[in-house]
Amino acid sequence: MYLHPLKIGNVMLKNNILLAPMAGITDLPFRVICEKFEPGLVFSEMVSSKAIFYGDEKTKKLMNLEGEKRPVAIQIFGSSAEAMGYAAKYVSKIADIVDINMGCPAPKVVKNGDGSKLLLDLKKAKEIMEVVVKNASIPVTLKFRKGWDSQNIVATEIAKIAEEVGISAITIHGRTRAEYYAGTADLEIIKKVKDTVNIPVIGNGDVVDEKSAKEMFEKTGVDGIMIGRGAFGNPWIFEKIRYYLETGDKLADESNLQKLEIIKEHLNLEIKEKGEIIAIKEFRKHLAAYSKNMPNASSFRSQINRIESRKELEKVLDDFFREERF
Repeated sequence: MYLHPLKIGNVMLKNNILLAPMAGITDLPFRVICEKFEPGLVFSEMVSSKAIFYGDEKTKKLMNLEGEKRPVAIQIFGSSAEAMGYAAKYVSKIADIVDINMGCPAPKVVKNGDGSKLLLDLKKAKEIMEVVVKNASIPVTLKFRKGWDSQNIVATEIAKIAEEVGISAITIHGRTRAEYYAGTADLEIIKKVKDTVNIPVIGNGDVVDEKSAKEMFEKTGVDGIMIGRGAFGNPWIFEKIRYYLETGDKLADESNLQKLEIIKEHLNLEIKEKGEIIAIKEFRKHLAAYSKNMPNASSFRSQINRIESRKELEKVLDDFFREERF
């Protein structure tokens, strides 16, 4: 009933369980790992439209989709109409969907008028949406928060503007910028947005397991759900939620050896993409997430934070994730 294919513009998704864009997390290797468990769509880390406009080489690497299952969406952010229009054209040549970020709460983003700051200027927000739709040759989606703060709740207004200018689908995170990730996501505002427009609405916020996924569908009526932090260190979540929505039963948790297999594959992909030294340093945050709530996780994290070679790291991983330890 809740699980079904989802059409965004002319792109048909196999299912309506999506991986959210997360800065510093949803790089190519992490997306490839998540794709093994078949989300309907994955999103890149957010990419600066100005960096695309100025041809930044590091930014181009963020948009590498080599070897991925399609479809893939690339998320862009910015408040310059010229740069966002250029970025829309550029991304159209690479991805299947271009997503506009109006939800990022990070100070370094909002200080430039980007991300969730656009929720305080609906005229500018509309201009950005229009220019991206005009310049993109692939479907355009929009991700936004319910507002800037409790005095500026604009979710339904943003949703109406998005539908009016030709956005193909929207994702609403049920928190304000002021809340960041504190408290609980407001499912009522997500329901209001769903009831306001006819384009597909995707619910985002606090979907971390089978129960919370079903609750998002039940209480909001959304067309799909997007999983962010719930997938960090837990790529199995997509398979588990799909199975639960299809059968009403829960899959067994992955064994430590199954975890180890995925972690090693993920590590190899990171090294291939970034080189051993950078990859191992950046992979520490993933290992902290993979080992969360496991016995002796804190000492494991202390140990890996001092490791800089692949050989040494793999030995520590083998020791920590050996089945007999638990």
